[in-house]
Amino acid sequence: MPMYFEPEGQDNLSIEKFESMLKSNQILFFDSDEFEDIVSYYFENGKIPLARRAIKLGLEQHPDCTSLKIFKVEILLIEDKLEEAEQLVEDLFYIEQGSEDLYIQKATILSRKENHTEAINCLKKALELTDAPESVYYLLGMEYMFLDDFENALVYFAKCLNDMYDDYGILYNLICCYEYLDKIDEAIAFMNDFLDNNPYSAIGWQQIGRLYYKQKSYEKALAAYEFAIISDDRFFGAYMDKGKTLEKLKRWDEAIESYTITLSLEHPTSYALLRMGKCYAKSGKPEIALDFYLKCISEDPLLDKGWTAIVDFYYKSKNYEKALEYINEALAIDAENVLFWKRYAKINDKLKRYEEAEVGYSKALEYGNYELDSWISRGDILTSLGEYETAIKNFQEALEFYPEHPEIEYRLSGLYFSLQENAKGEFHLRNALASEPEFIMIVEELFPLVYRMKKFKQIVAQHTDTSI
Repeated sequence: MPMYFEPEGQDNLSIEKFESMLKSNQILFFDSDEFEDIVSYYFENGKIPLARRAIKLGLEQHPDCTSLKIFKVEILLIEDKLEEAEQLVEDLFYIEQGSEDLYIQKATILSRKENHTEAINCLKKALELTDAPESVYYLLGMEYMFLDDFENALVYFAKCLNDMYDDYGILYNLICCYEYLDKIDEAIAFMNDFLDNNPYSAIGWQQIGRLYYKQKSYEKALAAYEFAIISDDRFFGAYMDKGKTLEKLKRWDEAIESYTITLSLEHPTSYALLRMGKCYAKSGKPEIALDFYLKCISEDPLLDKGWTAIVDFYYKSKNYEKALEYINEALAIDAENVLFWKRYAKINDKLKRYEEAEVGYSKALEYGNYELDSWISRGDILTSLGEYETAIKNFQEALEFYPEHPEIEYRLSGLYFSLQENAKGEFHLRNALASEPEFIMIVEELFPLVYRMKKFKQIVAQHTDTSI
């Protein structure tokens, strides 16, 4: 993999000369080393179009330069031209088989084609040729992760840390491997050893804090985040994690303070504003909480938790019209959001707008909310509207998710008896009685006429006599 750099001295002059040439539309001569430095600089700074132009001009002046051709492979990979990149790599192998960069690029192509085993073989060959193995170790770790071989991935990510001890990506992947292997204690032991050797690694302290957090060792997690902040007092992620941990410890004011600091470190994030609102709500300051929820959706209208927090505030305040106003705004943004439709249904139910409530529950179910109360609430509304056939269909579908559930069985029994389909009513009644006889009050409440039916009482009495 080509090494990138920041231009200094003569190198900077080469870049200025190259860009001046582009502006004047003249063709100036550069030696191959200059072109390599120019291309490296543009890659490092994400100026891919300029890198592409430099490679093209460089190969026109130095058509046999292997390094520039390897850079061209990288451009082809960026453009997702795998076949062309692979052919160029194969051609280069005839010229120069001892290049670590060629093996790395070939491994990249093989990885893109999901041939991770062969990619690993190429990277191991590159490892034999390189004087700087850390980047190859990282790539090997990634390939083993793609194969779900987390044990080997761990080995190579650990080797990376010798010279790249504060690289967030490496530490994150290493911890992920431990987690996939369900070795949290081993991960903590590893991180403690790592921190013994790197006591000022802010990222290291954050990662061990997250491990303690997952173990619900919140005091230890909090201490780790404090050390991360001591190591880097502008570490945004550590303040966020500290706030979350303080919430778990119900130290709301301190959590708010931690989140507040993040607002001065970066552009305010919707998540921080949301969490601050939640903390104010839990500390008994609902009006301030609402103010932060409103700031949250202003910052990020797509954050559904911001909208639900506002809706829940008004719902709990029994201001259902205002809750409906905001849930309608939310649905205008995301009409397939299950959380929104569920709240839309509940709000309309409170407002006695039952047809709208039924639509809400129907949409929630359509978009994947298969909770029992969604089926029951929708079915009960349909029953109250006299839509017995549709209610039966609803509860029959519910039984697919909750087989022989007594709350569903009793309702089906009442519906079938109401439609004078007594055989089906008896079937579901006996199922319900066999499971939860005391839930018979459901029929008494929802179907009082059925409850007083002679046939119904006989079935209940038979079950009572049999069970005594």
